[in-house]
Amino acid sequence: MSAALELAQALIRRPSITPQDGGCQALLGQRLAALGFHVEPMRFGAVDNLWARRGTDGPVLVFAGHTDVVPVGDADAWCCDPFAAEIRDGQLYGRGAADMKGALAAMVVACERFLAACPQPAGSIGFLLTSDEEGDAVDGTVRVMETLTARGESIDCCLIGEPSSDQRLGDTLRIGRRGSLSARLRVHGVQGHVAYPEKALNPIHAFAPTLAALCSEDWGGDDPAFPPVSFQISNIHAGTGAGNVIPGELLVDCNFRFPPQPGAAALKARFEGIVARGGARCDVHWTLGGEPFITRGGRLLEATQAALGEVLGVLPTLSTGGGTSDGRFIAPSGAEVIELGLRNASIHKVDECTPVAEIEQLAAVYEAVLHRLLGKR
Repeated sequence: MSAALELAQALIRRPSITPQDGGCQALLGQRLAALGFHVEPMRFGAVDNLWARRGTDGPVLVFAGHTDVVPVGDADAWCCDPFAAEIRDGQLYGRGAADMKGALAAMVVACERFLAACPQPAGSIGFLLTSDEEGDAVDGTVRVMETLTARGESIDCCLIGEPSSDQRLGDTLRIGRRGSLSARLRVHGVQGHVAYPEKALNPIHAFAPTLAALCSEDWGGDDPAFPPVSFQISNIHAGTGAGNVIPGELLVDCNFRFPPQPGAAALKARFEGIVARGGARCDVHWTLGGEPFITRGGRLLEATQAALGEVLGVLPTLSTGGGTSDGRFIAPSGAEVIELGLRNASIHKVDECTPVAEIEQLAAVYEAVLHRLLGKR
């Protein structure tokens, strides 16, 4: 059994449903400490984080990821215990196998092999781990980055192990992500009896034309490196539960995923303009989940593309699609940030799994990146 597979199984067998870490960071920290890393647990609120660094010189290459996983759902619907890390027909099953404990194991094993071959690298290696990526993401990577920035530590390059691959390992590199902007509207009406609408104000009726206008709007976004702006209504709620009552208010949740242009401020202004023209009386509460980011070039991207070609013979597609990631908290520091991990076909699903062979292959790719960026010249 390969070292990467063995470590991945050990991590899966530590249940770590967000925001719990389940002892995963302690296990990884022990492996890193044995390599000469200074290991620093950072706990904020109920969230465990870990910052580990080996070396004091630049450039600083950081492997980042999360030890928390999403809930398993109906455990009886799984083909096997979701935390047993069973291998069947060449697949490793378990919650977190692809997202992203397999990648974490590959990262650590890659560092072990690289440092055995190159004990004095030309720079520093770091690990930034959190148990708050799948949850609220308020006491995880963002807090670690605040701490590092406050004490003057910087990151030059960051490789995140999110499951970026699609049809085969390494076929897609995430070089950025769109931003996320959410709005909650509270539309005010006057509650009353459905038989006496003249004595009430139905907020659903009042807001319906505005809702249609929002959904039919072309929100733009013409950066060729990004998908266009996406606007989605995620929840609508009104009513008391009785069929003969006009509701007194309507709640509408919606979300934008957006590239650098038009940006959050412009989207807010257009949205509020449409709402104002609709005439319904309402309040809007905004939540900015993250700004868009992109790494359009640089040492890390070049090294990772070359490593994928060398190890797997793959020329990856460069993508900014998908949801948000913790890269949104790291990129603003000026670091080059890209995401490369296992295949994402089964993530968050029943019977999450990943091909056993690809964990070892990913470790080889990560090791090749280390040699290209930090190997002695």
